[in-house]
Amino acid sequence: MPSLVTGAAGFLGRYIVEQLLARGEQVHGLVRRDVPDLRQLGVELVLGDMRDANIVSQSCRGIDVVYHVAAVAGLAGPWSHYYDINTRGTQNILAACKQHNVGRLVFTSSPSVTFAGTDQNGIDESTPYPAKWLGHYSHTKALAEQLVLAANSSNLKTCALRPHLIWGPRDTHLIPRLINRARSGRLRQVGNGNNLIDVCYVENAAEAHLQAAEALLTGASAGKAYFLSQGKPENCWGWINQILALANLPPVTKKISYRAAYSIGLACEATWKLLGRRDDPPMTRFLASQLATNHYFDITRARTDFGYSPRISTEEGLRRMVTSWSP
Repeated sequence: MPSLVTGAAGFLGRYIVEQLLARGEQVHGLVRRDVPDLRQLGVELVLGDMRDANIVSQSCRGIDVVYHVAAVAGLAGPWSHYYDINTRGTQNILAACKQHNVGRLVFTSSPSVTFAGTDQNGIDESTPYPAKWLGHYSHTKALAEQLVLAANSSNLKTCALRPHLIWGPRDTHLIPRLINRARSGRLRQVGNGNNLIDVCYVENAAEAHLQAAEALLTGASAGKAYFLSQGKPENCWGWINQILALANLPPVTKKISYRAAYSIGLACEATWKLLGRRDDPPMTRFLASQLATNHYFDITRARTDFGYSPRISTEEGLRRMVTSWSP
């Protein structure tokens, strides 16, 4: 029986598709628009939106395992936009899985579901959800994750993966935005520059999804959430400067205090909400906190339950990414 990847045309989703195909598996993809190159690879596509329960149900018919990767990320926009796609969309997936007797569901979550704006120093999955989130994305992903884990049963085994700061070849968000900000002179070091962060190379994150799905067969990963990373934290601004150097750009020299950045973020959020803007503002409270605080994680549970190990090192990942930039 085939696997379904929601968001199969996205950054992480496409790597999961490719790894499944490399294992000889039959793959279906739920995507918003036609993707001819995926069809050429042999992926059977269902065109539609996570908010359409009928389309979601259609995509799950005859499926053995679902990799639910599709989501909307961002720093601005109305609550309803994030909730309808991230939370209600996940409800639609869960309902469809139960309707069509899908046996396994691997949900792509985010470490931000536990982030409240303060340091996270090597925390593990016992860390509770915060009382308040700093953005609609992390809040709605947390609600979705809780739904997924609560749905775990003998008929539908579920787990949630939390890869942190996914990057690599074909990234169209994290690294390109970082480089564009630096080129335009809008990049500032927030805080003292000593904060440690975890990152996750995209092929490692994709491989973890396949490993977690295998572990669901025995129940080893059932009903659990997992942090994923490269296994070793990086100095945030040292890593950023390393990326900039690879793009032939100078290091960040301009600085702003965490307190000032947080205040600017609060003002930007209020302004964007007043104007009804959906594009990302230059700063938010969430972004200021992410750029200034420690957030790195203990991945022991993933290592133990399904043998996760970041097979591709950060150095090799950077080499592959830079190679992909060449025309």
